[in-house]
Amino acid sequence: MSVEVRVPTLGESVTEATVATWFKKPGDAVAVDEMLCELETDKVTVEVPSPSAGTLAEIVAAEGETVGVDALLATLSSGEGAAPAPATTSRAAPAAAPAEQGGGDAVDVMVPTLGESVTEATVSTWFKKVGDSVSQDEMLCELETDKVSVEVPAPASGVLSEIVAPEGTTVDASAKLAVIGGASASAPAAEAPAPAAAASDGDVKNAPSAEKLMAEKGLSPDQVQGTGRDGRVMKEDVLKAVAAPAPAASAPAPAAAPRAPVAAEDASREERVKMTRLRQTIARRLKDAQNAAAILTTYNEVDMTEVMALRNQYKDQFEKKHGVRLGFMSFFTKACCHALKEVPEVNAEIDGTDIVYKNFVHMGVAAGTPQGLVVPVIRDADSMSFAEIEKAIGEKGRRARDGKLSMAEMQGGTFTISNGGVYGSLMSSPILNPPQSGILGMHKIQDRPMVVNGEIVIRPMMYLALSYDHRIVDGKGAVTFLVRVKEALEDPRRLLMDL
Repeated sequence: MSVEVRVPTLGESVTEATVATWFKKPGDAVAVDEMLCELETDKVTVEVPSPSAGTLAEIVAAEGETVGVDALLATLSSGEGAAPAPATTSRAAPAAAPAEQGGGDAVDVMVPTLGESVTEATVSTWFKKVGDSVSQDEMLCELETDKVSVEVPAPASGVLSEIVAPEGTTVDASAKLAVIGGASASAPAAEAPAPAAAASDGDVKNAPSAEKLMAEKGLSPDQVQGTGRDGRVMKEDVLKAVAAPAPAASAPAPAAAPRAPVAAEDASREERVKMTRLRQTIARRLKDAQNAAAILTTYNEVDMTEVMALRNQYKDQFEKKHGVRLGFMSFFTKACCHALKEVPEVNAEIDGTDIVYKNFVHMGVAAGTPQGLVVPVIRDADSMSFAEIEKAIGEKGRRARDGKLSMAEMQGGTFTISNGGVYGSLMSSPILNPPQSGILGMHKIQDRPMVVNGEIVIRPMMYLALSYDHRIVDGKGAVTFLVRVKEALEDPRRLLMDL
């Protein structure tokens, strides 16, 4: 018996993925839930488990191919005694199972595969109520995990006869969510009760969570730019439309400039490589930041003599006691937290016509990885010790390099530090990480002649750059922030005295 392996639900607003790695090859024996391949999206890495025990018969989507949700990845030849997933179920997740022996017409709606290291989820919204007719693959409910939101499609057509996990319930990865009665997974669409929202003329159907949010916010679909497959409006699109200021004019967006002609002899020596989804996301976010915010950068310089002396004096004792090396990032993090208390607008964000001030500091620490730039967040950095900050930065950095960061670890930052100095940068203008209003750029420490008390001396100096959103932060506040960071680093005792 042949069993299909398909792309699972990738999360809200994620419509396609790239096949990164196959862990099995045709002819290999596989067990139920054994990982077959790994998919990469612009948000997370998703491992695809085997829906059945048996033998991998064919790989349909090879490594490097881009596939959409529910696309066929491979086929399995199920082994004897194996309990394969029903061949009529169009998705690898959620799994559908008979509700009771002998019933034959009831199908359980199970929690879909949530991804690596995710063991539970919370039921946030039910789009259907008991007694409603549902068609196969129609969205029933939405789950929230600590990484992404997951929409759960109906594994079969029928009537929603029971909701086992109501809204607000926390469920594990193998829990039952609901029961569909009178189910017919293999029945043609014409025989299934058609939902009122399904368009017979082939119109694109928006995500149920997006429809619900548009109704709450008083928006119509034509006011929201859909980014899902075939222009489908997702929940994230509605949130962007709500946050974005109304355009002054309806002028069309300028088209991307065409590539200049290339001579034939040069074209033969070029290499064209498709951008990774992470790189595409980075490019889009950076451009969005420039388009949305009034970015301005102010500069200062700091004498690192005292910090370097303090670090050299205590680094061995620090590492022996705390098990982590004492670096410069903890000093800069502490100095920024100290300055943000005095200039809170640098730690705020704009929400429509409101300014949202944060009475906490979730510090983003930009980190370069082989895949691109990521910004893991150190939560409540303002309440952490030097040792706790160093441990958190070290742990997040390792997870970033290994590609193991979850979405939750890269969200919620209120301010960011970017250290271009590790690559030798002497001066740069960092770009904001929306919706934040400030980012500090660190640079290379370089010995330079300085005038101190009327004498020329050689000091280890670093240029500092603060890029800020001039819509919310005035020049006085930006300069004051940098001066406070400079003062705290040139005399670290000020941090202990809260001066």
